[in-house]
Amino acid sequence: MQEHHEHGHGHQHAHQHEHQHQPGREHQHETKRLNVYEQWAAGEGIPIIREWSIRDVRTLELHPWKRKGGQGVLINLHGLELSADTYVCEIPPGQQLHPQRHLYEEMIFVLSGRGATTVWNEGGSKHTFEWQEGSLFAPPLNAWHQHFNGSGEKPARFMGVTLAPVFMNLCNDLDFIFNNPFVFKKRFSGEADYFSPRGTFSSERVWESNFIPDARSFRLLEWKERGAGGSNVMFELSNNIMASHVSEFPVGTYKKAHYGHGEAQVIILSGTGYTLIWPQKGGEKIRIDWQAGTLFAPIDLWFHQHFNTGKEPARYLALRAGGSRKFRGIGPSARYPEGSSVSVKKGGRQIEYEDEDPEIRRMFKTEVEKTGAPYLMSRFFPGG
Repeated sequence: MQEHHEHGHGHQHAHQHEHQHQPGREHQHETKRLNVYEQWAAGEGIPIIREWSIRDVRTLELHPWKRKGGQGVLINLHGLELSADTYVCEIPPGQQLHPQRHLYEEMIFVLSGRGATTVWNEGGSKHTFEWQEGSLFAPPLNAWHQHFNGSGEKPARFMGVTLAPVFMNLCNDLDFIFNNPFVFKKRFSGEADYFSPRGTFSSERVWESNFIPDARSFRLLEWKERGAGGSNVMFELSNNIMASHVSEFPVGTYKKAHYGHGEAQVIILSGTGYTLIWPQKGGEKIRIDWQAGTLFAPIDLWFHQHFNTGKEPARYLALRAGGSRKFRGIGPSARYPEGSSVSVKKGGRQIEYEDEDPEIRRMFKTEVEKTGAPYLMSRFFPGG
C-alpha cells in the first residue's frame, strides 16, 4: 500500500501513481497541446493545483482573481479526467464579486462566512437569498448571479464544482460560454421563491430543492445497503444534470467498497479517517487521510472505501458531475445509474464485507487502536 500525503502546508507531495493518469507521458519530449478548458484555465491568472487531494480547502492560500473580483485558486484533481473542476473563492469583508454568467453548470458550497447572492435572467427582475457556512446551492444555467459578503469584518469563502471542462471543450468557443444571451426558462424563469429552503422528496433519499441552508446538519435517512449503519440523502438542485449527496457513518465503522465513474468530488464535513482507492483488477492501494475540509476525488472505475477512525460520526458531501435522477444527462453515470449498492457478484459495483480483503479489516483495527476509538464492525459483520 502506498500512502498519499495531501496538498497543504507541512505535507509532502506524493506522485507514485501519477503516471497512470497522465496520457502521453511516454512522449514528454513533445509539447503538450492544451484543450480549450486548459487554455482558459491557464489564462485566469491564478494558480492551478493538480493533486490527488487537498488537506484543507478552508486554509488554501488564494490569489487575486481579476475575472471574479476576489481571491481564488483553481483545482484539477487527479482522476477526474477533465469531467469537472473545482475552484475556491473568497470575498473580502464588506465587498462583493463581479456579476457572472456562464454556459456551464455549477454547484457552490459555502466553506466559511455568511453573505447573499442575487440571481436574475437577462432583462428580468433580481432575486436575492442569504447563505451561511455549510450552505449548498447552484446558480441556474446561464443566469446572471452576484455574490456578496454579509460581514464587514470577516471574509466569506466558498468552493464551486463546475462542468466547465465539458462545456468548454464541447463548444470550443469561450465567447459562446460567457457571452451567450439565451435564457433557460425551463430551468429558471425568475421565480421569487426559487431559492427558498423548501423542498420535497421526489423518491427515496432524493431531495429536490434549489437551496440547502446547511448540509452539515441536514437530516439524513438510513441506507443499510451501503453498510456500517450509514445514512444518506441525495440533492437535486436547479434542474441540473449535476447532483450531490451527503453521507454519514458512525464511529468505529467503515463503509463497503464500491466503484463509481470518476465524476464526484468529495469534501469532508466532519470527522477524521481515511479512504482507500484501488484498481478493480487489484494492485497497490492509495490511501488518503482526511479531516474536516479535505477534498479528494475517487478515481474513475476504481474501488474506494471510507473509514471512520475518529470519535465522532464522519459526514461528507459528494459533488458529482452527473448522477441526477431527474435528468440523466451524459457520461458514465447516465449509462450506469444504478448498482452502487449491489454486490459485484450480482453484477453491481459493491464489495460485500464477507468478500473483502481481510487485510482491510486488520488495518482498520490497528488504526482505531491508535486513536482510541471503539471498534464496532462486529455489529455489521459477525465475527469480523
